[in-house]
Amino acid sequence: QVQLVESGGGLVQAGGSLRLSCAAPGRTFRSYALGWFRQAPGKEREFVAAVNWSGGTTYYADAVKGRFTISSDNARTTVYLQMNSLKPEDTAVYYCAATASGTASIVRSSYNFWGQGTQVNVSA
Repeated sequence: QVQLVESGGGLVQAGGSLRLSCAAPGRTFRSYALGWFRQAPGKEREFVAAVNWSGGTTYYADAVKGRFTISSDNARTTVYLQMNSLKPEDTAVYYCAATASGTASIVRSSYNFWGQGTQVNVSA
């Protein structure tokens, strides 16, 4: 069983930065592709970023391009979402997700494993 645990959320002022972490203790993400999604109150869960480890290919939603970066440690035990120049509209619960297919996707239903979510609040 793959257990994903997010951390790093919190309250930050607009223009500030946060780094979210997603880990599967005792496991590696090497065989999985990973994505980040977010869900604001009253809205659908939306794609944020994804990565294919093997090819090093990354994907970003238009709303976060140039501001957010998805990455991992060398052992592929932790995936990060570095969020810079945060805006109030970035406020949401952020979820990491993994797919055993190993192929990154922007589609929520493609992911088999999900974390519990971490709250990000960006004040004006």
